[in-house]
Formats: sequence, structure tokens, C-alpha cells
Amino acid sequence: MTAVAARFGGISWTHPKTVGVAGIALGALAFWLALPPLAARTAALPILLGILAIAAGIWAWSRDERRVGGGAIAAGILGIALGFFATRSSPAHLDEVVVWSALGAATLRYATPLTFAAIGGLYCERSGVINVALEGMLLTGAFFGIWGAIWAHGWAGGWAWVIGLITAALAGMVMATVHAVWAIHLKVDQIISGTAINFLALGITGYLFIDKYGDTGTPGDVPDYGIPDVHIHFLQNWYFVGPILGQLNLMIWVSFALLVGTYIFVFRTPYGLRLRAVGEHPRAADTVGISVYKIRYIAVISSGAIAAMGGAYLSIGFVHSFTENMTAGTGFIGLAALDFGKWRPFPTWGATLLFGFSSALADRLPTAYGNQWGTLFQALPYLLTLIAVAGVIGRSIGPAAAGRPYVKQ
Repeated sequence: MTAVAARFGGISWTHPKTVGVAGIALGALAFWLALPPLAARTAALPILLGILAIAAGIWAWSRDERRVGGGAIAAGILGIALGFFATRSSPAHLDEVVVWSALGAATLRYATPLTFAAIGGLYCERSGVINVALEGMLLTGAFFGIWGAIWAHGWAGGWAWVIGLITAALAGMVMATVHAVWAIHLKVDQIISGTAINFLALGITGYLFIDKYGDTGTPGDVPDYGIPDVHIHFLQNWYFVGPILGQLNLMIWVSFALLVGTYIFVFRTPYGLRLRAVGEHPRAADTVGISVYKIRYIAVISSGAIAAMGGAYLSIGFVHSFTENMTAGTGFIGLAALDFGKWRPFPTWGATLLFGFSSALADRLPTAYGNQWGTLFQALPYLLTLIAVAGVIGRSIGPAAAGRPYVKQ
């Protein structure tokens, strides 16, 4: 009877990994219960669930399931922390700040630049080239996107954002070409090459920003010719769904199409098979007549264009301005999401939604809890990045040839 109960439903409920996963779920539940509309104005229940999550995590950790165990411990600590902070905020004020439909829409807005960066990185790394330069490509796209839109505004009018996107993509392709030449032909270490590109982008965009806009910054009328929103009128009155999907920026819908297109291209076409072959076993691909250098150049340059369009969305679709180093680590978080999603489009998108949700939540909670404690939540996206990189949910194994320069014989 005990053995049947332990394996009810075909699952071993006493297995350390199962206990660790349950602990993660308890921590997530504790985190959720501290927020409206379910928030009871007491920390007791979230703290209790958080303690149970930590206990489950310690139990799993002690039995060598350290990834899920560590995840349960981290989730429990977050649940306890939020439960404690919930009792120190005004209930009415918190209800105004955390509106789930608005939070869902904000999650998509924050996740979109991450999605473009991560999918750009997917093409690059599936070909066998590590792309740490996503941050620099995003930043380059953000500056040249808004610069192109401002330049074209005088003669393109409301279509200036199209010129901005094209300019951003071209600038991203230039930066990616530099990375490709260094990494593919000059055989430079790809991590060093990508880091150099990031610093190069930071210097170039910072200099051009000061040179063109100085202390006044970018013009205030950018929203007039920024990337437009798509209004779906029949959805706007739907409960919960309408506020999220009824009025989204065009680039968010483009990111959805990019995900579907990437999945079909990479996993359902002969060209995608060649891309994956070059990233897994370039010598074998070369033997059957596939040009490893050509595939890698195309993949890296395409990666730069895609990531740069994410930067353009950030400057002319979301913020409607540009400031120095405005990406603030977005490219690195996108790279972590790619690792989190194991180099597959939809799991990667799920990771970007997780990071986007943490950013949207961190943006709202300081108002409810006060700056003294609330600003701690600004570290949530970076904390999740550390957890992802540490491989709490499972150590990711990337393309076999990633980071290894190929020498044709």
C-alpha cells in the first residue's frame, strides 16, 4: 500500500527530484499569494509555504538533486520575502499597482527586446558561433533605429519608423559582420570578440549620441512617428485578455511571427538542418558539401539584424527616446534566456516571459512597498539570470561545435 501511494499516477512522489519540483511550486505559490487579487493582508500563509519550499529544497539538495533543490530554496526565500513586504504596504495602494491584466501587457513589452536578442543568438549559436555581442547589437540598433527615424521624419512622416527599423538592422549587421570576421576567419576567441563588440557599441553610440543630441537628448516628438500599436477592437472589451492583447505594439506581434518562423526554419526545413549540422559537426557538414564558412557568416549577420531590431523596438517602440547604455544588460539576459530555453524557440520565449514578468513586477513594486525595500525587486531579472546560468532547472548542453573555430582542410 505504501509503495502504491509513493508511486500514485506513475510518479515517485518521494523521489528527491519530485520533492524539489514540489518545493519550487510551493515557493511560486507563496510568491503569488502575496500579490493581489488573492493577497490576504498577512504574511503568515506565504511565509508558511516559503518555509515548506525551503525544507523541500534542503531535502532534495541533501540527496544530490542540487539543481531543483537550489531552485526550491530560492523560490521559498522569494516567497517569504514578498510575504513579509506585503504586510508593510498599503493594501489599496498595492491593488492599484499590481493589476494582473496590466502586468501581463507589461510582461510582453519587457519580454520583446529579450525575444529578439535571444532568437538572434539562437541562429548564431546554432551555427557554432557564440554571440556574447548581443548586448552591443541591441544597443547599436537602439541608437541607429531612433536616429534613422528622426532623420526620416521630415520626408517620411508617419512612416519614419520603417526607416528607423531598416537603419537599425543595417547597423546591427555591420557590428555582426565585424564579429563574424574576427570569430570565423581570424579565429579570435569568440567570447573576447563579443566582449570587444559590446565595448565598441557602447563607445560609438555614446559618442554619436552626445555629438548629435548633446545635453538636450533626443526630440520629444518621437512618439508621433514611433512604431505604432496594433488595435484589435473586438478583443479590447474581453475580460483580462482585452487589456493584454487588444493594444500591443507592432513589434510584439512581429516577435510572435519570428518565433513561429524560426521554429519552422530551424527544425522543419533543409536549410535549418544545414544550420544545425554546421553547429554540431562542421567537419561532417563540410564533407557532404555544405559551406561551413558561408552558413556561419549568414547566421551571425542575421543574428545582428534580428537583435538590432529588438533594440530599435526599445528606443522607438517602447521608451520613445535614447539614453547612453539604455539596454542595461538586456542582451546578456536574452543570452541567459537562450541557455534557459536550451536553444529552442518556444522554451526560450517562455524564459523571456519569465524575465519580462520579473522586470514588469520590479517596475511596480517599489511604488507599493516604498523605495527602501521596493528597489530590491529591481534585482529580480538579474537574480533569475544567475539562477538560469547556474542551471537550476537542468544543465543545458548547447551545440557541440559552439565556440570552436573551424579550420577547413
